[in-house]
Amino acid sequence: MLIQSFLTYIRCELSLSVHTVLSYSVDLRQFRGFVTGKPQPKPPLPQTDDGFDPLSVTTSDIRQWLMTLAEEGISPRTLRRKLTAVSSFYAYLLRQGLTAVNPARDVEMAKLPKPLPVNLRQAEVNHIIEEDMDEASASGGFIARRDSLIMLMLYSTGMRRAELIGLADSAVDTGRGELKVVGKRNKERIIPFGSELREAVESYRQVRDRVAGGPTDAFFVRPDGSPLYPMLVERVVRKALQGRAHAGRLSPHVMRHSFASDMLNNGADLVAVQQLLGHESLATTQVYTHITYRDLKQNYQLAHPRAGNSAAARSTQPGGPAGNGPKT
Repeated sequence: MLIQSFLTYIRCELSLSVHTVLSYSVDLRQFRGFVTGKPQPKPPLPQTDDGFDPLSVTTSDIRQWLMTLAEEGISPRTLRRKLTAVSSFYAYLLRQGLTAVNPARDVEMAKLPKPLPVNLRQAEVNHIIEEDMDEASASGGFIARRDSLIMLMLYSTGMRRAELIGLADSAVDTGRGELKVVGKRNKERIIPFGSELREAVESYRQVRDRVAGGPTDAFFVRPDGSPLYPMLVERVVRKALQGRAHAGRLSPHVMRHSFASDMLNNGADLVAVQQLLGHESLATTQVYTHITYRDLKQNYQLAHPRAGNSAAARSTQPGGPAGNGPKT
């Protein structure tokens, strides 16, 4: 049987995992059942082809099979695996000289849904930053000032973790209220900043230069003057957000996402946000418009009396809490 030979090949010759072999076995059994119109027994597969002629299968047959599975609610990720199983089976037949074409080659993979970036609520971010800055000012310590500034700078500029680590001291110009970052593929961009960040930068520099024994090449440093490293920045952000932010991820990139979504929520132009983030394509920035629309939709559903909030709808009916007064 050709399918059984293929499964033996990927198990013994290609040394694929037991899990992969079992998954492909299930997928090909389902595919054979669709093509033949006969219910297929559970594994192990029968030792005969049972009327299944793989050479008669067309690209249209495979597309129809996948469409049927999609209508049954099979996830795009599982559909992709099933198509891979069928395509691998026909690639095996090609190598064996049993067929001259792979009918799965021209079937487009199911598209996976792109998860929206994780961002924090604006009020949430403001509370965390303001509280940490107050604590840093009260303590006067270098690390507290540095860590609070890291959070403020990530949120105020939208820069990446690597850009923050590589930020040169000479690139932060408080007089002009702008800083220069080196992004992906060594592309430079200028990011403006306001008075709050300017004051925090100047305060940090005074403490840093005293602790490190003078100005440093890198803007953010450790107490001995050496530059930061990725996991240190990760820990700083995680510590600041832990237990204080409602988000599935607590990372520097969440602050970048929050910067972008809050800029758009507050009226910034999409192209301007693209330039501030250093995105090559506007399509990359447009994902944040989905976040703002999601927030808008949630606010609408919570607030509008006819948007599915039955309690709010009832409160506006005559005799309800809001229906006793005069109409306006």
